[in-house]
Amino acid sequence: MSAVLTVNQVGKSYVEYRSELQRFARWMGVPVVPRAEHWVIRHVTFSVNQGESIGIIGQNGAGKSTLLKMITGTTKPSEGQIALHGRVAALLELGLGFSSELTGRQNVIHAAGLMGLPQDQIETLLPEIEAFAEIGEYFDQAVRTYSSGMQMRVAFSVATAVRPDVLIVDEALSVGDAYFVHKCFKRIREFREAGTTLLIVSHDPSAIQSLCDRAILLDGGRVVLDSDPYEVFDYYNALIAQRENSTVKTEAAVEGKISTESGTGEAVITQLQLLDATDAPVEYVNVGQAVTLRAKVAVHQPVERLVFGYMIRDRLGQAIFGTNTHHTKQARDQLRAGDEVEYRVSFPANLGPGTYSFSVALSSTETHLQKNYHWRDLALIFTVANLDKDNFVGSAWIPPTIVVREVGSDQAVPVQSGKVIS
Repeated sequence: MSAVLTVNQVGKSYVEYRSELQRFARWMGVPVVPRAEHWVIRHVTFSVNQGESIGIIGQNGAGKSTLLKMITGTTKPSEGQIALHGRVAALLELGLGFSSELTGRQNVIHAAGLMGLPQDQIETLLPEIEAFAEIGEYFDQAVRTYSSGMQMRVAFSVATAVRPDVLIVDEALSVGDAYFVHKCFKRIREFREAGTTLLIVSHDPSAIQSLCDRAILLDGGRVVLDSDPYEVFDYYNALIAQRENSTVKTEAAVEGKISTESGTGEAVITQLQLLDATDAPVEYVNVGQAVTLRAKVAVHQPVERLVFGYMIRDRLGQAIFGTNTHHTKQARDQLRAGDEVEYRVSFPANLGPGTYSFSVALSSTETHLQKNYHWRDLALIFTVANLDKDNFVGSAWIPPTIVVREVGSDQAVPVQSGKVIS
């Protein structure tokens, strides 16, 4: 499979000169020692094949937007090479390339022309672009009167009016309303199914995990990890939860997945089990079966406040259900070194057939991004099977009561779980 995008040892620096004369001299190829040089990105290397979908994640300032600007040619790299093939559509900074004094329609015509579309095709596509944006009469008003969400609607509509070979999307979709963002992702999925290569920057794990084959984690302008989206987001979460004296480590789990663990270690989870009604450990669970997650915690140093939390995830890493003892108002206070705490979380496994995992955390508040004592992803794996329930699809078991009534008849036949209710 041929590479659509190749990024080879790319770097971007911003240089501070002592004078404009030095800047001009360097442009002319004269060796000049600048006053200061700041590298935003350096030694970034990866490739993207035709039809692949790649997510780029990282904290603010990691270099994500700078990388996309270099890939699209908006800015030039200071070192390294970038090769990009095919028709490219890019949605970068909100309103980039739009004139605030022109109307939405005029900006669309201008932007489509810059994309290389001929005038007759632009005229043909205009009604579709206007309809997709759904901003009504504002389409013929100056862009300076638009909200950020309206700008995003027009920008996305024109950028995706024709299916590109490569679609590049920055965080611009984060400003849209829920309805239009859903509409955008539907179009992105359609493009992906048709063979478009996707490069997307997002902080939304669900978007990256559902759309992307791979994810690239940038930190400090360098590639930290290039792997499965689930693994990369776990490492990213652990990375941003780091505090002084904390550690981050990874190890192989099941099915080739990588388990990530981090924390400062004042309190740690020493044992984690999934139990049945008789307190026997289980790995296989029937749909709807009553189970208990038991966690034993050892306190190694004084802890002012301890919160235990867990998340159930499906095989793709999507969150199914999670909560913690902050939300249930069961946090423990003023624990001393040597204390031990046991948590028992009982619930019916109202899940669809498949493989699931638990992520668990010990922290001081409702999120492990504050004081992160211990955080483990893929901490426990279990499988749900349908042994005695009616056949159904999905990740949740929500048995309905279905009423069937013939039109014009007073007789109804209610059914629950496949049985007629007498």
